[in-house]
Amino acid sequence: MANEEKPKQKLGFTIIKDDPIDGHKGYGVGSLSLENVSPVFVDVEEKMAFLDIGAMHARSEVEKRVKFTTNREDSEGGKAYWLIWVTIDFNPQGPYYAGVTACEMVVNKEKRRGYKVLADHVNLMDKSMKRNIIVSQMDDESKRVLGEYLKTHNEEMWQRSLPQLRQDLLMED
Repeated sequence: MANEEKPKQKLGFTIIKDDPIDGHKGYGVGSLSLENVSPVFVDVEEKMAFLDIGAMHARSEVEKRVKFTTNREDSEGGKAYWLIWVTIDFNPQGPYYAGVTACEMVVNKEKRRGYKVLADHVNLMDKSMKRNIIVSQMDDESKRVLGEYLKTHNEEMWQRSLPQLRQDLLMED
């Protein structure tokens, strides 16, 4: 098929680095900037948290070489993880953790199968970007692990964050 016969591709979803409407109202208006969003994993079994930027495109070490389904039985016997979407924002005092949302994931590397609901992951990333804190579905130990990770990563950002974040992550009485 020649080039002129191919249907023209539609612009669907654009991800750009900087402000999509910086100075003009043309191309790129309504685009989404993921510049201030980071994916953090909590390994439930190992009680550790780590950053893996590959999760932005479902290419993290946890997700590599695994076929995901919405059926829990496919990944039976697998390892539980929380994928946390952390959004950074700025106030007059400096940067702070503005949005934090948690998504469930189970990965069985031996079977090369995993469980996740992609729609939940996308919706929770969006809620994080909208400055929501949604961690109530996490177990208490994983909340503490995440809280310690965020606090250790940058104490000043942790202190500038909303008290709700510290309370929800069981780091403040």
